[in-house]
Amino acid sequence: MTEKLQIIQQNFAIDKQTRNKLRGHNSFVIWLTGLSGSGKSTLANEIEVELFNRNINVFILDGDNLRGGLNKDLTFSETDREENIRRVAEVSKILMDAGTIVISAFISPFEKDRRMAKEIVGSDNFIEIYVDCPIDICENRDVKGLYKKARNGEISNFTGISSPFETPVNPDIIVNTNNESIKQSSDKILASILPKLVIHE
Repeated sequence: MTEKLQIIQQNFAIDKQTRNKLRGHNSFVIWLTGLSGSGKSTLANEIEVELFNRNINVFILDGDNLRGGLNKDLTFSETDREENIRRVAEVSKILMDAGTIVISAFISPFEKDRRMAKEIVGSDNFIEIYVDCPIDICENRDVKGLYKKARNGEISNFTGISSPFETPVNPDIIVNTNNESIKQSSDKILASILPKLVIHE
């Protein structure tokens, strides 16, 4: 029987609040959830540029990018999807604790996984944004051809086709990229998050 190592959490002198004061703004996680093709990555990029131009320390974590590296060992089974989100949430928290605004753009189709991510990051530091868009519009935007492959049975466990997407129960913000431009959706999100950047002594 393998002996389980005892893990002791280390407390360091420089904490999140100290780093936030150095940066001049609070740090938190902006979590974008929605179907493939709903506009999450495009929207994340727009928000990042706007915040960066305001001298805000900001970084995007994107589904495809992480699945090409940190999470390349994971499949799209429900168990591996959960592990994918768990890892993303842990990385998001590390970056947030380092004083960075983290924009995490992931389909994250299951409510229990989004709830887990919120618990890892901390409810006060987690802004859930539902990027709402009808599946037929997402399919029409399908530059990667994923929906077509899924409907042809070439891809299994594809969200919206052979695997469900659970609509967020109570997201902090909802944007509809079918009826709104990316700029309009971005402006709506920025109007909500910019006040949260201010450090109140």
